[in-house]
This record gives sequence, C-alpha cells and structure tokens, in this order.
Amino acid sequence: QVQLVESGGGLVQPGGSLRLSCAVSGFTSHYQAIAWFRQAPGKGREGVSCLSSRGGYTSYADSVKGRFTISRGDGKDTATLQMNSLKPEDTAVYYCALGPPCDLNPRLNSAAMAYWGKGTLVTVSS
Repeated sequence: QVQLVESGGGLVQPGGSLRLSCAVSGFTSHYQAIAWFRQAPGKGREGVSCLSSRGGYTSYADSVKGRFTISRGDGKDTATLQMNSLKPEDTAVYYCALGPPCDLNPRLNSAAMAYWGKGTLVTVSS
C-alpha cells in the first residue's frame, strides 16, 4: 500500500521561507512523478510543481516560478518543496501526490494523480 506523508508546514511571515517534505512508502517502484498541489480555503486544488522520477524533469505553476524549487529529498523516496519569498496568497493546504510523468501532465491535472498525502497547512501572514 502506497502512503505519502507531508511535513514542514507552519506559519511564516510574508517574504519568509518554508521547506516542505514528502515521504513516500509502499510499492512505489512504478510511480513516474511526484507533484505538489495546494488548496486554499474556498478554492479548488491547484498544481504547484512536478518532478519526474526519471531524468529529473521539473515543472512549475506560473504563480510560483522563481520562488519554489522541487527536488529529491535526502532520504530514499522523499521529495522536498523549498518555498521562498512567500506571499499571503500562498496560504493553503499543500499536498504531495504520485502520478504520470510531468511532461504527460503539463497542466498538473489533479485527476491524473494516483496517490495522495493528507496535506500540511502553510499560512503566510504577518
């Protein structure tokens, strides 16, 4: 059984940074990409960034380009999302998910993802 667990959320002031982690366990050898999504209160789930397991292909939503960086974590089957220059509009629950290669899901459609974590809350406020 595949499990994803996010960590690293919290309260940060505008302009600050946070580093989210996603730990993946279970039968994961078949997954082809890990992605981060977020859902702000009253809004739909939005794709943030994607990292393909082969080749290291990455993609980002326009709203976070230049501020967020997705990468492999230090541990096996982990991924991180480094978030810099945070804005109040980045406030959301952040989820990691497993799914198809990033280049086959260029719009980061959440319906294409197979497995999800339960999310971690990021609040950007002064």
